[in-house]
Amino acid sequence: MNKRLITLAVSTAMLGAATQVQAAGFQLAEYSATGLGRAYAGEAAIADNAAVQFRNPAMLTYLQGTQMTTGGILVMPNIDVEGERTIVIPTEDGSLFPIPGSTTPTEANDIAGIAFVPNFYVSHQINDQVFLGLALGTNFGMATELDDSFLGTQFGNEAAITTMEINPNIAYRINDAFSIGAGVRFVLGEGSFGATSAEGSLIQVPAGTTLKYMEGDDTAWGWQLGGAWQINADNRIGVNYRSEVDLDLQGEANGLGFDDTNPNKVYDGSMALALPATAEIASFHQLNDQWAIHTSFNWTDWSSFEKLEAMIPEISANPILVKQENWKDNYRLAVGTTYQLNEKSTLRAGIAYDTAAVDDEYRTATIPEVDRLWLSAGYGYQFTENFDMDFGVTYIFADESPLHEDEMPSAALGGTFEGQVSGNIILVGVQATYRF
Repeated sequence: MNKRLITLAVSTAMLGAATQVQAAGFQLAEYSATGLGRAYAGEAAIADNAAVQFRNPAMLTYLQGTQMTTGGILVMPNIDVEGERTIVIPTEDGSLFPIPGSTTPTEANDIAGIAFVPNFYVSHQINDQVFLGLALGTNFGMATELDDSFLGTQFGNEAAITTMEINPNIAYRINDAFSIGAGVRFVLGEGSFGATSAEGSLIQVPAGTTLKYMEGDDTAWGWQLGGAWQINADNRIGVNYRSEVDLDLQGEANGLGFDDTNPNKVYDGSMALALPATAEIASFHQLNDQWAIHTSFNWTDWSSFEKLEAMIPEISANPILVKQENWKDNYRLAVGTTYQLNEKSTLRAGIAYDTAAVDDEYRTATIPEVDRLWLSAGYGYQFTENFDMDFGVTYIFADESPLHEDEMPSAALGGTFEGQVSGNIILVGVQATYRF
């Protein structure tokens, strides 16, 4: 049933898979092209169009009548991993002894492919106090793949997470100063993780042999709450909280790590995956008739992403470690501005900084989480009173960061890896809004 739901979502073009470096971990910030143009600064406090409900349902109270917004963002990453693999021998005390002369340079280029992240939103005003909305989009997604020539595939050669979210919302205007909002989140998700033997492995199996592979899908529920405070005509604060969503990906598993006698035998299994809770506080300040500035501070509870474990009842009653992660909470700060060029044209710009959700010692090649600097620009044009379009572009500098992998038993099978990850990402978005 879950696979049919996900297939349906793909066929209706509402399910986006994307690389993992736009926001923290495998979190996606790309919910609208309007926000993209200002580096998503002030999102929980700005009501440009119906997309705002995905970041703060309380802001629905600032949208009149019925509005429909749809669009997408093209993600073009350039992420490379390079370093050295060293063959090691485990000693009796549990340490790893490097074999002299066994160090070999290795690299993997463009480990994340181009992706498209679509979205659709609609809002409707019931009366002066009650507002409804529906959001279709994604908050989490990633896909990386390292080719067989990379000498670190024993730690992981591919990882993918794809989600779609159906999010109905309701908002209530308490008075001219305060509004509140809430929404239910129905999340469809699927994921996979794989690791293969590398060339030169001490185990007598051909390079590319599956060590661990697991895939599965699930659906789960979550919620969000938001609030807005209109301090005066020119200043506003918005807040939002999105709950953790716990997926239990049901599917299949195989590989030497699960069955050393028959790596091709496929077992029924599951893997728990928590999509972390997030919170945002944002502000909007209208300086004069043309200029406005806006800011956001975001927190994501990535400390909940400690490890990936498989449950395979036919093999063991206890969880089987797939990958240790040891992530920590992440923070994001964004500052942006809006300039009303004339009656029809709006210019936007923004800068943001994302902190990595993992320390250097725990960073992995399959999810090479790093600090990121965003530089964004955007343009909006109002064609008619009811129809407008927004465009946004962002360049993300992914900080060059060290990689070190020596997790057992993978290191004993194929050696340790020492290197770095580097790259950049270009985001281009377009969006249309129609007001009835």
